[in-house]
Amino acid sequence: MSAVFKPAVPQLAPMRSGDLGRVMPIERDIYDFPWTRGNFEDSLAAGYSCWLYLDGSELIGYCVMMLAVDEAHLLNLSVARAAQGQGHGRALLNAAMAAIRTHGASAMLLEVRPSNTIGRHLYADTGFAQVGLRKDYYPALHGREDALVLRRDL
Repeated sequence: MSAVFKPAVPQLAPMRSGDLGRVMPIERDIYDFPWTRGNFEDSLAAGYSCWLYLDGSELIGYCVMMLAVDEAHLLNLSVARAAQGQGHGRALLNAAMAAIRTHGASAMLLEVRPSNTIGRHLYADTGFAQVGLRKDYYPALHGREDALVLRRDL
């Protein structure tokens, strides 16, 4: 009888400053206006909840969350271009929500661009609802773009 091998499920691991050499190429590849290395370093220094999403040693994605009392603010959730469209965004979001629940968060907030159709569908499918709008929040190729503010109870 041959053994059945089940692929490993990607796992979260804490992000460290030394990981930014692997994070930054993904960030620059998938965004027109990426976070800077300084944005990530500041998040790590501030003690934000920063996670890598790994399949073995392969970096598939990452997320950064700011925790405040009983609420989390998702600041960055990203999946490498080669891994997109395979359910990793949903899995990473679910893992991030589970991680912050263990720290006592009862809700999550985030901003998303109205033009980010894939992200908006992911968030709607996972129970997020719009609770606000931030005018001219994001830089855009021509001017600024609003941000939809979404919230979900955990």
